[in-house]
Amino acid sequence: MKNLLRRGACLLLCAAAGSAVDWTAYKPEGYVSDFAKVIDPASRAQLNAYCAAVEHATKAQIALVTVPSLEGEPIADVAYDMARAWGVGRKGENDGVLLLLAIQDRRSRLEVGSGLQSVLPDSMAGDILSEMRPALRRERYGDALMAAASTIGNTIAKARHVTIQAPALPHRVQRSVWDWLPWPVLVGGALLLVWLLFSGAPRGYGGGGWGGGGFLPWLILGSMMGRSTWGSRGSGGFGGYDSGDSFGGFGGGDFGGGGASGDW
Repeated sequence: MKNLLRRGACLLLCAAAGSAVDWTAYKPEGYVSDFAKVIDPASRAQLNAYCAAVEHATKAQIALVTVPSLEGEPIADVAYDMARAWGVGRKGENDGVLLLLAIQDRRSRLEVGSGLQSVLPDSMAGDILSEMRPALRRERYGDALMAAASTIGNTIAKARHVTIQAPALPHRVQRSVWDWLPWPVLVGGALLLVWLLFSGAPRGYGGGGWGGGGFLPWLILGSMMGRSTWGSRGSGGFGGYDSGDSFGGFGGGDFGGGGASGDW
């Protein structure tokens, strides 16, 4: 019986290994590799032009990638494997960035080369992914990628004391009320409020009110809400941008696992 179980487990492992996607076999289609086919041609041209301008001014390279699905694999692993296989960034400088969108999974990942981790720390990478959320929820993938690319490009340019002509962004993707609401804070605050209301509060904090909690639960919740800020510059649309450069291939950069993952 044990032998049968072992053989069955081995067969399952082999089947899983055989069905795994070889992400390193994907080949870049330029700065923008739209394997999910969700970016319109005009947006794609503008994104390629802007990424070329970033490389021309800073030498850093940006790869923007979409895939239909992660096929059950962690997005951090997929982005890391692609970034290393493609060699985004310069060899030895490791100044590359790969931004991956998995459309069906509604997941995003910003993989940052080891040479840029001081310029684009993990916290900032997370903010960039959050900035994309309103456009992604409206399926405006080109707008979302342009917002992220322009933030990445401007940040690298400032760190290297150069300037890059900003792409035109005439249409602003506004956050809806659902985008503005800080759901983690609201859920945590609600749970804390319920606990305080039903457990009561120590004497001396003001009596009366639900369960003896007085105004303390509301004071704590209000304080939490007051400290939570969700900002976004928004973005959208393109137009009027042309770097005059073209994609010449990535340069052999390496990655150390820095970056952030998100969803929408």
